[in-house]
Amino acid sequence: MSELDDQIRNRRAKREALAAMGVEAFPARAAVDLEPAEVHTRFGARTAEELEAEGVELRVAGRLRAVRDMGKTRFLDLHDGRAKLQLLVRPARLDDASRALLDQLDLGDYLLSRGRLIRSRAGELSLDAAAVAMLAKSLRPMPEKWHGLSDLETRYRQRYLDLVANPESRRVFELRAALVRGIRAFLDARGYLEVETPMMQHTPGGATARPFVTHHNALDLDLYLRVAPELFLKRLLVGGLHRVYEINRNFRNEGISTQHNPEFTMLEFYCAYGDYLQLMDLVEEMLGALARDVLGGEDLPYRGETLHLGARPWPRISMRGAVAAALGVPEAEVDSARQLATWLERLGLERPAALAAGQPLGDQPGAYGHLLMALFEARVEPGLVQPTFVTDHPVEVSPLAKIRSDDPRFTERFELYLGGMEIANAFSELNDPDVQAERFREQLRARAAGDDEAHRFDEDFVRALEHGMPPAGGAGIGIDRLTMLFADRSSIRDVILFPLLRPERG
Repeated sequence: MSELDDQIRNRRAKREALAAMGVEAFPARAAVDLEPAEVHTRFGARTAEELEAEGVELRVAGRLRAVRDMGKTRFLDLHDGRAKLQLLVRPARLDDASRALLDQLDLGDYLLSRGRLIRSRAGELSLDAAAVAMLAKSLRPMPEKWHGLSDLETRYRQRYLDLVANPESRRVFELRAALVRGIRAFLDARGYLEVETPMMQHTPGGATARPFVTHHNALDLDLYLRVAPELFLKRLLVGGLHRVYEINRNFRNEGISTQHNPEFTMLEFYCAYGDYLQLMDLVEEMLGALARDVLGGEDLPYRGETLHLGARPWPRISMRGAVAAALGVPEAEVDSARQLATWLERLGLERPAALAAGQPLGDQPGAYGHLLMALFEARVEPGLVQPTFVTDHPVEVSPLAKIRSDDPRFTERFELYLGGMEIANAFSELNDPDVQAERFREQLRARAAGDDEAHRFDEDFVRALEHGMPPAGGAGIGIDRLTMLFADRSSIRDVILFPLLRPERG
């Protein structure tokens, strides 16, 4: 039998001993006044004399993290995940039930203690315990000596232990919640309406991604988990809701990496009568405000760099210009698919999935946009550390964006890069139903050629556009990646409470 098995057996024996004493190891409720952190917030500034004069009696709950036996007095540390409160326990002064309970305690147990708030001889805020009760028996040992979990997979798989053992993990998720609150406050103050759109859809759309498929038994109908809420949010623009946003869960059946999880959270917002240029200004303003409110300043430390959000306006570069600069050639030398295909082969980069195998890259319809995007992602994107807007994406990779009137090869679109990652994606929304229908048909041709991530044809969305959608701008911001930046975390798994992992063997 392993040491872990021994510990579990001993803890279960203590549960049985409690039952023999008539003590419930998992009572249904508890009358609690405060948790340790709240005790410190309210009374942490009181002197010993002030506490004695006030005679503060409290019932405090928390998880047992340490026990120190000093003879006639035991010191127990109760934690709530944010702070600890010391209990001064004198067994001789306890009632019989509390005194008997002391011998059945283990680290990790949830306890309730009633007593008077004092300062110990060392000056530590403490509860002079008059009674101790069990709230939940810990039948498994916690991370050894509370030094924290170092194994990453264990931290992700058993996040509950990670939160207990690593206070920094808790702070990451508190920061994430603050970001979401800040986003809502920012958009609400500007007249945006928060909405909810379907997560199960007949036709997946709004992003180039492979969807997850599920089945509705009663209707005998295959449905798709949404890859993006975009097409439904734009339907709302048609309906007269001219400023809308959704903080949404999306699902994409794609690979897993430090920047990708199949289930993730996005902010998407749309504004009638706006365009991508106005959205650049708004995104700058939003992220700057979030940094000030959440972190207290607009400089973000991230992976050894300092990201300067306050140096506005942020640089705006075209994708074609950025690729040409990275290759060290004039823009005129990246103006054809054949030129780009030569560079792709010279650099040993993979063929874009949207382009058919067995055919010359430079001669395929729509090849220019996919090749330009592939070169950008390989040669430019990793170096975009400081906030940078990349504009003018090719029309082949932007099926929902308006084209530039001065160059129909490109669209009115931008992506925001920070820390070498794409953080935001936005464009002037395509609202011509005939053009949108043709773009969908182009996507169908790409699917027929083997691109599993190309759009389906959404007939109802085209019908909605036929009723008239005002000119508009729309943007999406990845909440997970934004949290990575603000929390200085290099993996998306660090900022998702329960990231997707393979099942445990056995």
